[in-house]
Amino acid sequence: MLDDTLLDDPAALQRADRDRALLALAGAGARVRTALRQAEAAGLDRLRPDGRPRAVLVAGHGSALTAAEMLSALAGTASLITSLPPTEAAAPRTDRAGAPPAFTAGLGWQLPGWAGPLDLLVISSADGGEQGLVGLAEQAYARGCAIVVTAPAGSALAEAALQVRALPLPFVASVPAEDLTPVRAAEPDLPAEDPAALWSHLTPLLALAQKIGLTQLPYDALPAVADLLDATAVRCRPDAAAYTNPAKGLAARLAGTVPLLWAEGPIAGAAATRFAAQLADRAGRPALAGPLPQVLTAHRGMFTGQLGAGVDPDDFFRDRVEEPDPLHLQVLLLRHAPGAPGAAAEDEQDGPAEVPEEDAGPRSFGVARAHRLAAAHDVRLTEYASTRPDALHALADLVALTDFAAVYLGLAAAQS
Repeated sequence: MLDDTLLDDPAALQRADRDRALLALAGAGARVRTALRQAEAAGLDRLRPDGRPRAVLVAGHGSALTAAEMLSALAGTASLITSLPPTEAAAPRTDRAGAPPAFTAGLGWQLPGWAGPLDLLVISSADGGEQGLVGLAEQAYARGCAIVVTAPAGSALAEAALQVRALPLPFVASVPAEDLTPVRAAEPDLPAEDPAALWSHLTPLLALAQKIGLTQLPYDALPAVADLLDATAVRCRPDAAAYTNPAKGLAARLAGTVPLLWAEGPIAGAAATRFAAQLADRAGRPALAGPLPQVLTAHRGMFTGQLGAGVDPDDFFRDRVEEPDPLHLQVLLLRHAPGAPGAAAEDEQDGPAEVPEEDAGPRSFGVARAHRLAAAHDVRLTEYASTRPDALHALADLVALTDFAAVYLGLAAAQS
């Protein structure tokens, strides 16, 4: 069971946060600004596209593919945006220093057979050492595709970008903490991903999409995202008490549960998928994510099984020595509800708000049915909604909150 008093102990959180995940998230806004500035310096502002591409293919792994899903949610159905995950894995070669290579160094990618001169390939990598991505760039060059590469300067992928006449954009890495001591991972070739790397993938991708007309974002949408991330970092800082820190409150609520992450709409859907990945990577917790309305039929069996039996974890007569704390379901419903009644002005909003159960605001039939399903099986349902009118800002709100919550849950569980 999680000792939630640890969430109100900043010193304990700092000791547990050995890879400085909280510091990385706190610097996400700065990384967005740096990525925008470096993308302009790399020539993105001078790009003069001749129409929109037929399709945009985004290749990478981890949060690079999450960024592609978010771009697809923001672009809507007017553009074809396809993720290219790795399709094969081979044993990576050991470098000259003899260090164990990362598993991702041996991944391979394959360009779809239909890709050609009318299409744009975007390759994004936080490491830049994946030979499979280098080979993918060469495939795309041979097919006549336009190519954009986001990778660390000086990496093998960045060098390959010049050879295939791609537009090279720099990947902004986090600044390592001065007091950070290397910690040997349980699986050295499968290290945890930097939790703020998403913004280093997403920012140049969105700047590019804005330039070629894939999205209809306002001209100042991306700089405003940096401000929103800064504001969330202040609200969710480690020394903020749990009753005022929404991320700590959400982490405590998910402790000891099997989270079902439900989403209404593509924006909330992308945030829910990201949250499930972060709970697995940062908190070591499984979670099931899915969009309404189809998730109601997909997860129905969870409610009619043992987890949905409505077991009371505070049962006075339960033997707390012999019986472990029972797992129970927790539904977290994420929504983007622009223009909801009672919504504050854009510059007065403090991020996603928990929607009270007795809220009398309008609900879609899918959301109303979700509430009835949870209530019928004594399963707690918590709803968070962002009422910001801009879709990108709503996405940033939901992702920033849930990223912090996943990290806090992992840190508190590690200390329990």
